[in-house]
Amino acid sequence: MRVSALLTSLGINSTLCVLFFTLYSVLRKQPGYYKVYIPRLLAQGSSRREGRFKFGRLIPSPGWLARAWRLSEEDILSSNGLDALVFMRSITFCLKVFAFAGVIGIFVLLPVNSMGTQLHEIDFTDIANNSLDVFTISNVNDGSERLWIHFAAVYTVTIFVCGLLFTEYKYISSKRIAFFHSSDPQPHQFTILVSNIPASSDISIGESVERFFRENHPATYLSHVVIRRTSKIRNLTNEAKNLYKRVTHSRAGSLQDKHTIFSEKVDLDRYEKRLEDIRQHVRLEQSDISMSKKDTRAAFVSFRTRYGAAIALHLQQAVNPLHWITEEAPAPKDVYWPFFSSTFMQRWTSKLVIVVVCVLLTILFLIPVIIVQGLTNLSQLEAWFPFLKNILSKTFVSQIVTGYLPSLILQLFLKIVPPIMRFLSSIQGYISLSEIEKSACNKGIWFTVWNVFFATVFSGSVFYQLSIVLDPKSLPEKLGISVPAQASFFIAYVVTTGWTSVASELFRVIPFVGSLIAKCLGRSTDDEEDVEAPSICFHRDFPRMLFFGLLGIAYFFLAPLILPFLLVYFCMVYFIFRNQFIHVYAPKYETGGRFWPMVHDTMIFSLVLMHAIAVGIFTLKKLSWASTLVFPLPAITLLFNEYCRKRFLPVFRAYPAEVLIRKDRADWNQGLMTRFYGNLVTAYEDPAMVPISYSRNPDSLDLPLLSPVSI
Repeated sequence: MRVSALLTSLGINSTLCVLFFTLYSVLRKQPGYYKVYIPRLLAQGSSRREGRFKFGRLIPSPGWLARAWRLSEEDILSSNGLDALVFMRSITFCLKVFAFAGVIGIFVLLPVNSMGTQLHEIDFTDIANNSLDVFTISNVNDGSERLWIHFAAVYTVTIFVCGLLFTEYKYISSKRIAFFHSSDPQPHQFTILVSNIPASSDISIGESVERFFRENHPATYLSHVVIRRTSKIRNLTNEAKNLYKRVTHSRAGSLQDKHTIFSEKVDLDRYEKRLEDIRQHVRLEQSDISMSKKDTRAAFVSFRTRYGAAIALHLQQAVNPLHWITEEAPAPKDVYWPFFSSTFMQRWTSKLVIVVVCVLLTILFLIPVIIVQGLTNLSQLEAWFPFLKNILSKTFVSQIVTGYLPSLILQLFLKIVPPIMRFLSSIQGYISLSEIEKSACNKGIWFTVWNVFFATVFSGSVFYQLSIVLDPKSLPEKLGISVPAQASFFIAYVVTTGWTSVASELFRVIPFVGSLIAKCLGRSTDDEEDVEAPSICFHRDFPRMLFFGLLGIAYFFLAPLILPFLLVYFCMVYFIFRNQFIHVYAPKYETGGRFWPMVHDTMIFSLVLMHAIAVGIFTLKKLSWASTLVFPLPAITLLFNEYCRKRFLPVFRAYPAEVLIRKDRADWNQGLMTRFYGNLVTAYEDPAMVPISYSRNPDSLDLPLLSPVSI
């Protein structure tokens, strides 16, 4: 790729970013789009529509940047939880890494690469027509002593990243403990999930649970809730919610347009009749489940203390280890209730299906990768499609095709990956929404690493990629050959996929388009009482951010020109997501910072990948001593990772005994427990077994399902 093609891509994406920023700065002040740009404030009742028109609404203003900058970590922690803080700390971690690496890369490595003549000398008089490869390590002459500068840079950045990882792990683990101490008593802290409860013909599952835990945990056992299969009721309830939304929309429409009063009344009568039928059906199903005892041989068991729950969780409960299996209970609002409606055989089969689907998805994704690689190579593209030769000979067209189009196509295909990973994780057998989210994050990270990084680097047949897996000893050499060759593509990828994706996050393209369509169809979007703030999609944003972190670490000494673009990306992410945490996103669950180990592991993998590339590139550049001296680095990095796992990871798996006991005593001394026990007994009741009632918000349960219709 030539510099001119990169500049074309840079110009297009910079224009899109400025357009998104400008539109956001104007539209966020328009009352008609409050539900798109400040749903959290509306849901909290912190913002109301202004009646009078003000000319200032039409003028773009950067005030949101100042508010995002002023947001402190304590504000994020108190309003969005520790998971949001971990997300922001991951961003600042990458900013620190690439600011440090950027100084070395831009002011030291880039001049060294430019002074090389291995490929050809750089022409400063016509820099736009230079290949981007002259700014990479490939342009440094073989055997040159200047390669020792790259060697020193690899060691320096490795030490810096490891030191920063240790500091962050220590900080976040201490924050996790502090967050736990500052929280009020929560049901999941006193509760465990018990499964594979032995069935008995003499007594029910509930009686069996109570007898077992009163005998074995007499001092700490408090109560239990037996879980039942309620998938049918849940489907009916979801249908009722959708119908209720139609009722409220039809009612609002009839009030706004008196000419449609009779047609709307017919719709309202039909919807309300169907709602009444569903309510009666739900009551019958609830009664049938209660009478027939459709239990799942699983129960939420609650204890009087956190320490008592921890003992029950970590001890084997029965002589037969396949009975009375215990696991950590999620928070009540974090429970994924459909999990309990599936049988063991269904869950076991779904895991096999997921493995097959992931393999097929990986193979199918090679198709867009091959297309993208064909677009980056004009000669190959002309060989495939000879009739395009005249069109591709035009300078601007060739710049668009090689500089912008490949990354855009890959970005469009990647858009479908997060929801697919989320769906696959939801049928994998996790009992909580947070576990589903973490699983989808891990799937998304490794899918992106393999299908975007490795599939692009080793662009070729599936058999060629398979040969790399079967012959791992040749991996460093192949990385040394292939990774520098794709530097220009990934620089353009950062600009196209990174910059525009985060700018579109600010503009909220899909909700904005949805709001426009609703307005065109005549549906009211002005009702502020039925606004529900969305939650951040960690399974979409974590993999994307961590992949850019991997690109930066892997390419910083090969193609340091990528670093300024990454710094711009992470600066945009920093401000935009702080703004979104203020105005848009509200937490749906809290894991207590358990996303951080995933971030740490990805950064460790990125370092080891960089070391493997360094071994290969120094070998190819005939600097054997440098290649040999790099070998200790991955071993030292993995030892450091093992130390961090021993030192910090246990805190993310379970709280220490001294922390639990201290917190139990503090809550008792403050007199919080008596009232809390009353709420704990009913905290884990299945929402499907609660009688249907609705307020204006379809997800809240305050008023009767049917209310008088005013026309």
